[in-house]
Amino acid sequence: MINGVLPDPRRHAYRDDLAHDSLRHHVKAARYVSGERRQVKAPVLPLRREPRGDSRLESEALLGETLTLLDEEEGWAWVQLERDGYVGYIPGDGLTANIAPPTHRIAALRTYVFSRPDGKSVPLSLLSLNAAVTATGEEGKFLSLQGGGYVFAGHATPIATFSPDPVAVAEAFLGAPYLWGGRTSIGLDCSGLVQLAAEAAGLKCPRDADMQAQEYGRPVDIRDALELRRGDLVFWEGHVGIMVSPTDLLHANAYHMAVEREPLDLAKARIKAALGSDVTGVRRLSN
Repeated sequence: MINGVLPDPRRHAYRDDLAHDSLRHHVKAARYVSGERRQVKAPVLPLRREPRGDSRLESEALLGETLTLLDEEEGWAWVQLERDGYVGYIPGDGLTANIAPPTHRIAALRTYVFSRPDGKSVPLSLLSLNAAVTATGEEGKFLSLQGGGYVFAGHATPIATFSPDPVAVAEAFLGAPYLWGGRTSIGLDCSGLVQLAAEAAGLKCPRDADMQAQEYGRPVDIRDALELRRGDLVFWEGHVGIMVSPTDLLHANAYHMAVEREPLDLAKARIKAALGSDVTGVRRLSN
């Protein structure tokens, strides 16, 4: 325990039978392991709470992400993501021990990997924003990828090049369907939208809304709500949205089942009526 409280299991890997070495003096487990580093080789992998296909989706790991493999059984790998420390179960066949340092990051909402450097060739897979790829060269308008396939170079950016405006990144998701635990334009949740936009801008951001409310940016006095700025994050209990103007909020939400832009006052009234919840906080990235 840390100060008499068990560590948050979302970001600390421990079970009764097994825990990460770093928790040896904080939790009791039958054994402790340091784990082995792995990389995601699939376009996207679900991270679930339990090692079952019908277990709730907690998050998603994208191509090129690295993680620590702690245990593997019956096709499920128990892992901790390096990106945000999230812990859960992921399909083991989507991982590889052959880690390739990424050279580029997907900068479009989504793009195909083609079988040849030709947009009319057979698509092999679909990659999402922030997926990381290793390019081995260029052929015309395409990057050739390690392991095979070609991606349109205009949809990728060098791995250390980032968007100057996370809000603009978030706005590109307008209309994308809502999916609890999702992190792609095929489906995402409120905190996934915030995290993806932050990552595209080179900013480190935790996964869940309650974590973001404590750790991302700096707090703004709620009494200053009349002076909200573009880019401010507005929080409710278990929910977050991004201000795209001093009056309008962008958020992935279960009411619209999509990423929607709407007046903040309208969202506040609806959420309070449905859940009895007022705004709990505001965070700002800039001064």
